[in-house]
This record gives sequence, structure tokens and C-alpha cells, in this order.
Amino acid sequence: MRKLNVGKTWILAFFLAAVIAGCSDPDKLAGTGNPGAPLTPPTVTTVTPPNGSSVVCPNIAIITATFSKAMNPATINTTTFTLSGPSGGVSGTVSLDSTDLIATFTPPAASLTPSTTFTATITTGAHDQYGNALVANFVWKFTTSVLCVALPPPAGLGTACGFGILGATPSVTNIGPSNVTGDVGVWPAASITGFPPGTATGAFHAGDATAQTAQGDLTTAYNNAAGLTAPPPVLTADIGGQTLPPGVYSATTALGITGNLTLDGSTAPNGVWVFQVGTALTTAAGAPGTPASQVLLIGGADAHNVFWQIGSSATLGTYSLFQGTIMAKASITLGTGATLNGRALAETGAVTLDSNAVNVPSCP
Repeated sequence: MRKLNVGKTWILAFFLAAVIAGCSDPDKLAGTGNPGAPLTPPTVTTVTPPNGSSVVCPNIAIITATFSKAMNPATINTTTFTLSGPSGGVSGTVSLDSTDLIATFTPPAASLTPSTTFTATITTGAHDQYGNALVANFVWKFTTSVLCVALPPPAGLGTACGFGILGATPSVTNIGPSNVTGDVGVWPAASITGFPPGTATGAFHAGDATAQTAQGDLTTAYNNAAGLTAPPPVLTADIGGQTLPPGVYSATTALGITGNLTLDGSTAPNGVWVFQVGTALTTAAGAPGTPASQVLLIGGADAHNVFWQIGSSATLGTYSLFQGTIMAKASITLGTGATLNGRALAETGAVTLDSNAVNVPSCP
């Protein structure tokens, strides 16, 4: 009986020792379930541009890699983060952000060749702050597009940049509690009606010299946008449902937006969109809480950098959401409840509002 008890005691002791050893073994923390553990090797979790991208703007491209753990800054450099093309290595600078998680490779301005495939690499020389290296080199590829718009057009708006609403003739007219976060003006006409009940954070310029100067600057900006070269393909009919990177886009006739148009800035930080529409632009009409048309911004895209050059008139459907500066040759109509994160600038016609929010992006 005593012999049996001793055996049980030894078995229990051995089991407890194994459990304690397993709990105290730091290697147990190194699994995929605990990516921040000291012994877990770092990984690259996301990259910009995404692997396989084919619409990367060559003249403003920035390449980034985000790590799973804080990295040792001394190991993130031009030796461990490289970029190469058909002609060999690409020069550039490498930096690590304040969190030590995001590494950025910045080539010299306009140094990447258009319509070319490049390969980015993070080597095993990159270590985390515990001294762990990447298990293997991390490699991804992207292909540049034709040259994109490099200079933000807001600078080209001149004094028109501060206007949320700018009309020409016969008037700027509002119904309901619209709010404009900027100036409201008209020239050569001098009629601005419906304020109140509408409100504006800026000044009202009815047929004065300020509005006249802004109209002149609008004409310059309109012509500059119309003169940009848009690569194929030509936009046709309705562009709802599409996702577009920065660039110049052209439609020779009328253009519509039904559903969601997504503007994705992930391939080019500070990228610019210019839409050249031959005749009219119309967005689909919806109902309160259920817009039938939305322009959405993702990947760092900013309404500040979106421009619509319209050959005739623009009409935003009821309760739609729209992004960017509208520069229309004729008139602009904002349907009931439509939201415009941008500007409504009409070169020769009227601007009509109906219970709208017009949120003006910042000027340079």
C-alpha cells in the first residue's frame, strides 16, 4: 500500500513539474496567437502601394510597409528597405514613424518611370526591438501609371478658393436651412436670395469687386482643368460602382453617378482627381437617410484634391453625397438635402440650393 502511494506521489510531482515548465517557457509565447511577444519574429502586415497595384502615380509615389511589432530604427534603412526596377535599384530615403511601426521609402520627386513594374523588398536585416529578424525577405510589386496631376489644383483656384458658392447670372438662390462654410458670391449679377434662412460662415459678395475677381480666377482654373491630358479609357454614361485612383478622367458627353463612386488615394498620398465632363453631370436622387448617389473617399483621399470640370451644368440629386469642387460652365443645382464637401462654382449661370450642407475644403 505504501509503495503504491509513493508511486502516485512521483507521478503527481512529475506532472506538476511539466506544467510549470510549460508555463514558464517563453517560447510558448512565440506563436501566431501572440504576435507582440518578445520572441515572436516581426512580420509585414500591410504595404502601400498594395501588391499587384497597376495604377500607382509615378511622380508622387510613396512606398510604405507596416510591421506587426515596433522595429529597431537602426535596422530600417536603405539596405533593408529597397526598391528596384528594370534598370536596377532606385535611390531614395527611408524613415520610420514615431511608433516604429511604419517604414517609408521615398524616391526623389518624379523619379519613377511611368508604366513600369517595380519591386519593393524588406530584408531579414530588419529587426524588431527585441532583436528578432523577419523570417524571410518580404517582397511585393506594383506598376506605375502614366504621369498624374502633381500640383494640387486648389492653388490654381486663386481667390475663388474661399467661396463655397459662386454664381454668375441671374442669381444665387437658396430655399431652406442651407449652411455654407465659406463665402457666397455672384457676378456680374448682384442677386443673392434665401440667406436667411440659409447661413454662411464667410462673407456675401453680391456683384462686387471680390466676386468679379473670383469669377476671373474661376475661368482660369476651369480652362486649366479642361486643358489637362486624360489617358484612356474615356468615361461613359454612369460611373457609379467604380473605384478610381488619382488621375485625370474624361467623359466626352454627359455623365451620371448612381450608387457609390469610390475615390481611393492609397496608391498616391496627396493624389489629385480631375474629372472632365463634356456636357452635364447628374447624380441620382434619393430619400432622407437613403442616398441613391454617393462619392466616397478612402485611402487618404481628400475632397480638397477632387475637381469636376463640367462643360454645361451640374445637378446633385436629392439627399446625395458629393465630394470635390464643381466648376461648371453654366449652372449648378443642389437638390433637396444634398451634401457637398467642396464648392459649387458656376462660370456663366446660376447656383441654386435647397436645404444643403456645403462644407468648403481648406485653401492652400
